[in-house]
Amino acid sequence: MALRKCACIDTLYTELDWLDRFQAAKNDGFEAVEFWDWRIRDLDATREAAEKAGIAISGFNGDADYSLVDPTHKQKYLDYLKESIAAAKKVGASSVTIHSNALGDGGIVVNHYDNLSHTVKLCSMYDTLLACAELAEKEEINLNLEALNITTDHVGNFLATTQMGAEIVRLIGSPRLKLLYDVYHMQINEGCICDTISNYGDTFGHIHVADAPGRHEPGTGEINYKKVIRHLEECGYTGRVGYELFPLTDTAAAVKAIMENA
Repeated sequence: MALRKCACIDTLYTELDWLDRFQAAKNDGFEAVEFWDWRIRDLDATREAAEKAGIAISGFNGDADYSLVDPTHKQKYLDYLKESIAAAKKVGASSVTIHSNALGDGGIVVNHYDNLSHTVKLCSMYDTLLACAELAEKEEINLNLEALNITTDHVGNFLATTQMGAEIVRLIGSPRLKLLYDVYHMQINEGCICDTISNYGDTFGHIHVADAPGRHEPGTGEINYKKVIRHLEECGYTGRVGYELFPLTDTAAAVKAIMENA
């Protein structure tokens, strides 16, 4: 059974107006879409466009200006997450993506927290995630915790390995808290993609795909995505695969490559 494909419409279909991207993604064979910042979108119009196209909204980023690793941010983080969950319900999304650090324009990590020890950051992240998981269970929404690369796109981000994220998810043990495994980010940080899937795939709630280097469509870099997708299936992954990538030339060519390498 082929894994469900999800298009990130903040990177794909950008040549189209926002509300036209849903039908375009549906026409190209995607089962769902995802995007980044819900605050800049008309949520009613977004839901209407998705429903009209007959395509699901998988989710969006839900943590904005606050960080899990800052113990002074705990209540602010939770308060904003409540707003994001309400927004997800408004558009009919099933999940919200969260990160260890606040991200600014272009994905720049806002604060590296060099003044805090590794221990404080880790304990703060665990403590706040416990509360996040309780909230997600109460609201019946899924949270996907994403690790990011720390050399190319997100210097200073605390959560940088699959192992750390997966072990925290396992310790918390909530069915509503999973790991977002971004193959592009983790190829840069740690490699060993198939071994990582074998070891930690039980914690994955969502997958992100882009080739490395470059963050373009499959086939433009060094990752054998046909093997990666096949291994995900062999390991029992049944969630969505989100194509969060920047087309090397245009969306049409990127989509063709996505479908050929799925």
